[in-house]
Amino acid sequence: MRIVSICPSNTEIMDYLGKTDLLVGVDDFSDWPRSVLDLPKVGPDLSIDMDKVATLKPDLVLASLSVPGMEKNIVALDERKLSYIILNPNSLDEIAEDIKKVGAALKCEELGEKKANAFYAEIEYFREKAFVQTDKPTLYWEWWPKPVFTPGSVNWLTEISELAGAENVFANENIASVQTDWDDVKARNPDHICMVWVGVKEDKMNPQLVIKRPGWDKMKAIQTGNIHVLEESLFCRPSPRLLEGLRKLVETIW
Repeated sequence: MRIVSICPSNTEIMDYLGKTDLLVGVDDFSDWPRSVLDLPKVGPDLSIDMDKVATLKPDLVLASLSVPGMEKNIVALDERKLSYIILNPNSLDEIAEDIKKVGAALKCEELGEKKANAFYAEIEYFREKAFVQTDKPTLYWEWWPKPVFTPGSVNWLTEISELAGAENVFANENIASVQTDWDDVKARNPDHICMVWVGVKEDKMNPQLVIKRPGWDKMKAIQTGNIHVLEESLFCRPSPRLLEGLRKLVETIW
């Protein structure tokens, strides 16, 4: 089969299944595994060049609706009568289901089931460890600094927080993404600040800009030096690599 992935998290599911050899093209932001960097690029995930996708003659396109604006990609796929599936997970359970969905689409359903079960098994391992922890540090995840965006309860990072034995300070907001402000974050006074600015590499994120926000020097996280610049690619993409992010988070906060 000839597969084109137009979202980084979809490419990473292909890697988890060990099927990147089927990829003939990827979006510009797909950077894992490193081997896909040599594949033809079809544009950024919000502005996919569908004519270029069509020239690659894919049997299947792995599409996504994980970011507002991706709907136009689906319209363009329909216009060109290209075969596709849509992945749009918000939770770890939905990521596991997408692993199975891609496996079935690649005609290797048994592999998809096996890899989804392995994904679940690692989640359960961390869940059991978190269950016995009595101290639950609070985390503030910063997706974007101004305006402030942070994950709410309907998001994988709230689950990742819990599996690490911690708690997302915005877990009481029953939406996937919360737009708030610096005063609200300050009032919630988290134990840790996790900087994962979407699309921004770690060397471009400056914790000093966060520390200098009005009144934030009084927050527990800043007074204790618990402000962390983390790899956004391990926390902001709904893919199996979130488990790698989870392992790093545990090392960071404990």
